[in-house]
Amino acid sequence: MKKLIAVVAIFIALTAMVSAQTKVQSGTWSVNPSVAGYNMDKNTGERTMTIDIEFPKPFDTKPTIFLSVTQIDADKDANSRFNVEAMSVSRDGFTIKVRTWADSKIYSISGYWLAHSEK
Repeated sequence: MKKLIAVVAIFIALTAMVSAQTKVQSGTWSVNPSVAGYNMDKNTGERTMTIDIEFPKPFDTKPTIFLSVTQIDADKDANSRFNVEAMSVSRDGFTIKVRTWADSKIYSISGYWLAHSEK
């Protein structure tokens, strides 16, 4: 009987740990001249590109998004100005907005995204 109680207790503890684990999904993103409408390397002023990310498996609740930049190729004759942000976050996906401004010219930029939810 003691063994049965111990096994049941372990099973309940493991079930609680699994259900309490956080949910995480991740991937990569990139914008470069091969993307239709690429404009980050032309003209001056504010220029933006967006990338729609769809999660492989929808979250139960809206996740928190973390973005990183791992590579940037920019014109050496101007300051490298850029901003990367997550927008329109939902259980199913989100949009990455990449922005540059003034005389900056970005030939390509890429990075990672990570989505995290505790439920």
